[in-house]
Amino acid sequence: MTPRAEGLMNKDIILQTRGLTKEFLGFKAVSDVHLEVERGRIVAWREGAGLFGVVLASVLPAWQGIAAMLAVFAISLALGCLAWWRSPLPHAPQEPIDADRVPVSFWQPWRQPAFRGLLGVFVLNGIATAIPATLVLFFIEDRLQAPAAQQPLFLLTYFLAAALGLPLWLRLVRIWGLARSWLLGMGLSVAVFSWAAALGAGDLIPFGLVCLLAGLALGADLALPGALLAGLLAESGQRDQHAATYFGWWNFATKLNLALAAGLALPLLAWWGYEPGSRSAQGLLALSWAYAVLPCVLKLLAAAALWRWSRLHHPWSSR
Repeated sequence: MTPRAEGLMNKDIILQTRGLTKEFLGFKAVSDVHLEVERGRIVAWREGAGLFGVVLASVLPAWQGIAAMLAVFAISLALGCLAWWRSPLPHAPQEPIDADRVPVSFWQPWRQPAFRGLLGVFVLNGIATAIPATLVLFFIEDRLQAPAAQQPLFLLTYFLAAALGLPLWLRLVRIWGLARSWLLGMGLSVAVFSWAAALGAGDLIPFGLVCLLAGLALGADLALPGALLAGLLAESGQRDQHAATYFGWWNFATKLNLALAAGLALPLLAWWGYEPGSRSAQGLLALSWAYAVLPCVLKLLAAAALWRWSRLHHPWSSR
């Protein structure tokens, strides 16, 4: 992902805020039978809106130039702030004050084993997803030796596939549940990046297919973990009192994943002998391992942790 795309993605904070409001209102509007699907749908709409911004940011600089990209950024930011300001606040429940109610604690989520386990899965999987995003431009330029003009096309394919694949994952949730569907997404990602590790100079069409399938797998990573967290809160009865704290830690982990991916992948590449722009055999092999093999290992660990978590804490999530 380019730095320009990362800058434009900041507006997703506004979309996330509105999405959380919709989640909590949606919980009361659907029956228990459809709650999993409804949670997944709400998160999918939020992430789909964010992906639309990413796709736009990926193609605008090459398509219309930096000036157009900055203009769209300013307009989008203004519209997002206006939408945030005009969004109706949820009504506070008219309940008598309960003297026995436990006060909201910043560390409350960490007292819940189910949350700790799910957050661990999310971090492992998030790092595995963020490492290829950190190294993709190096991989395209040095390993594939693709022309610079084709880089936006690969990014567009990746993010567009993620956005268009969201409805597919929602259909799978109806059949397999959230956890099993997420496991399928992890398995697809491992298969795709195992193939990517074998690509070399000139393999542009195969890499385009890698971007397509990896983007499809990304849709599961975007829509399903947040829905699992929402279900965990609803089941534990802490949806209203501690929800902000839980989602605060969750969003912190999202940013932490990106930082850990860069902090892990880039020094590891340097230690293995890779330098950007160099095309030595040892350096390119290190780049392929860091871009494709390391994420597969982390994805497999995340999948094992998710399977164990769903068995121990929430069999409803893997029905």
